[in-house]
Formats: sequence, structure tokens, C-alpha cells
Amino acid sequence: MNIELARRDLSVVWHPCSQMKDHEQLPLLPIRKASGVWLEDYAGNRYLDAISSWWVNLFGHCHPHITQALQTQAATLEHVLLAGCTHRPIVELSERLVKLAPSGLTRCFYADSGSAAIEIALKMSFHYWRNVGQPRKQRFVTLTNSYHGETLGALSVGSVDLFKEIYRPLLLDVYTAPSPDCFDREPNESWEDCSRRRFQAMRELLEKNAHEISAVIIEPLVQCAGNMRMYHPVYLTLLRELCTRLNIHLIADEIAVGFGRTGTVFACEQGGITPDFLCLSKGITGGYLPLSVVLTTSDVYSAFYDDYVNRTAFLHSHSYSGNPLAAATALATLDLLEAPATKIRNRELEERLRRATAPLNDHPNVAELRQTGLIVAAEFVASRTTRMPFPWTQRRGLRAYQHALTRGVLLRPLGNVLYIMPPYVIKPEEVDFLATVMAECLDIACA
Repeated sequence: MNIELARRDLSVVWHPCSQMKDHEQLPLLPIRKASGVWLEDYAGNRYLDAISSWWVNLFGHCHPHITQALQTQAATLEHVLLAGCTHRPIVELSERLVKLAPSGLTRCFYADSGSAAIEIALKMSFHYWRNVGQPRKQRFVTLTNSYHGETLGALSVGSVDLFKEIYRPLLLDVYTAPSPDCFDREPNESWEDCSRRRFQAMRELLEKNAHEISAVIIEPLVQCAGNMRMYHPVYLTLLRELCTRLNIHLIADEIAVGFGRTGTVFACEQGGITPDFLCLSKGITGGYLPLSVVLTTSDVYSAFYDDYVNRTAFLHSHSYSGNPLAAATALATLDLLEAPATKIRNRELEERLRRATAPLNDHPNVAELRQTGLIVAAEFVASRTTRMPFPWTQRRGLRAYQHALTRGVLLRPLGNVLYIMPPYVIKPEEVDFLATVMAECLDIACA
């Protein structure tokens, strides 16, 4: 059945983020069912989902509490347009998100994907400045090595050339500041000192161009698709202070890092900040259904609140905005996230990940082993002394991916970076198993 399903797939399906010609030699992985951290194919082989299926699955596959919430909601209301209508799940979800988010975020605008949330935040910021009489503020600022999605606006404010370069003629012209990531920090320089030093370039850029800048967009603490590069929370604090002083919006893209991935519910908490826009998706429904939301402030909301004839309304829409099924699964996910037992378990999981992966520091090809909360990444290089990377054309991460499958683990390396971002229900012995497989993958990738 595995082979037959894969054959049928390749005759009709075009897969995301893939060179389809690879699958002439690289078999697809047909998944029949899943439970907890484990996926199972049609031959009965099991694979530990070490990356939470692209970072969406927080509490394991087919969690009974979320499944029950979905089934109950499906029996009463599957969908209704959110323009002019409302329903209990979306009201309750909005109330809970506002309560959970950093103080001052009071309004929720819904869509169905992370990229859509970024588009909404960009448009809201741009439109806000027009509504308040500052139409010159049209430019956006992003960080090198950032990633915010694949739609044109989101792609514009990202800076990973692998995704962006071919489409550059279609994109917005943005300012780009150096990333605060700490991989290339000076010898004996701390993460905090490195992030502070790198902030100076952002300060100079904003102070020079504040009159035309609408917003700065960042991924707080971890640039996930940018090879899981990480930085110190002080950068968030400094950036929030500067944006406030210069009258510039701050957009926090927590699509990947929100809902506990960095060790706090939201990464922004670690910098003690409230952004003007908080973009959320991925884990919000526990991996069940597509949903995204942009939380913003009363000040932003008020700039659009006007008589219809003044044409200041935000007329952005998605057909499935605020879908009741997605909202119900999000509410069930928040039930699990906010449970005291989850907070205790996640603290223990963070420490278990640290201890289990610590030996990878000694691998002769690991330039850096880094961790923020429940995200661990090992960056491997050709020379640890010079940090010379392997040529990208050698696709050594693919070797690691293929070996992991033979050991019953689903990894998806980012170039020359192996990372794990497992569901929160993973057991201690499964964490140890992951660390063992990561070590093997490093040996094979670097051979």
C-alpha cells in the first residue's frame, strides 16, 4: 500500500517546498494514522514526529480532548461567515487570547494561515498611518535571515534568498537590518552583548528613516526557517523602546514560536514587551485545522472605527475567517496549554532536551548547539575551527533525513542544521532516543 499510494500521489500531487524530481529516487512517506508523537505508515512502520509536522502539533496527534471538541462543534455549527455574524467559539477564543497575550493587545482579526496573518499586519500598519494623516509612512523594516511566509507581502519582508530571490521583481522594497542572531558572535562575547551590539545598526536605520517607516517586523528570539538562529531577549526590549520613541509599529511574528515553544507562552514575554501586532498560527489549533490571528491594540482599532462614508474601514477578508471548527480546536488547545500540569511538564521537557543533547557539543563537526525553550538546533560544518560550512549542493541534511527515517524518526533539516521541536507530550525516554538518532545523523551527514 505504501508504494501504491506514493505512485498515485506522484501522478496528481505537487508537494510544498519540494523539488518534485527528487522523488524519482526519494520515496514519499505515506502516513495512515498517528497517535501522540508517533506517525504510522501503511506497512505498520512508526516514525517519531520530532518536528511536530512543521511545528504545528503541540500536544501530540489525535489528542482526545481536541478531537472531542472538534466532533462536538461539527455536530452543531461547521461554518458561518464572520462578516456580520458571530458565534460562541470565536468570541470565547478571542476573549482568551486577549487575556493570554501581552497586555494592551485587545482586538483579534482572523485568517487561515501564517502568511495571511503577516499580510494583515502589514496592511493594517500601512492603512493605519493613512487613516491618522501620515501617508508617507509606507516602508517596512526586516532582519537579515528572516522568514515570514510565501505570499508576496510576507515574502517581501523576509530575507532568505532561497525563497525570495526569484520573485524579487514582484516584491515590496524594504529596509533590511542585520539579524541579532548570536551564531557569529565574537570570542567570549555573550548572547546579550552580541544582540546589543547588533542592535546599533537597527537604531541607526530607524533614526534616519523613521519619517517613512510604517513598521518593523521580527521573529522574536528564534528565526526558525532561517536555520533556527537565536538571539537574546534584550533585543526585543531595545527595539520596543526605540519603535515607541520614533512612532513606528512593531510586528511580532510568533507564528512558529508562540504557545510555549520558547519556554514562555509568547516569546515577547521574555523581552517584557507588547508589540503593536502579534501574529499567531501553527500551534494555535494543536495541529488540527488551519487558523491564524492578528492581535492588535485599541489605538490601531480606533483608527479604523469611523462612519462608513469616510472609507477608513479595513476591508480585508478570508472566506474561512473565524471558522467555528478551527476556533473550537483552538479553545481545546488552550485548555491543555494553560493546565498547570503542562507548565510543569514543559519545564521538565526543556531541561531533559538540554541534558540529552548536550553531548552533541562534542561532535567534531558541530559549530554550535543552541537551545531556546523547547527548540534545539545543532549547526554542523566542514571545519569546526574555521566554521567553514559544507557546500549546499552536497545536500548533507538530506543524508540525515534519510538515516533518521531508517531509525523511525521524522526530521526535516534546514540545510546544515539539525533541529528538534517535538510535541509537548513526548516522553523522557523518547527525548533520549531523539538525541541518539541526532548524533548518528550528524556522523552520517558529515562523513
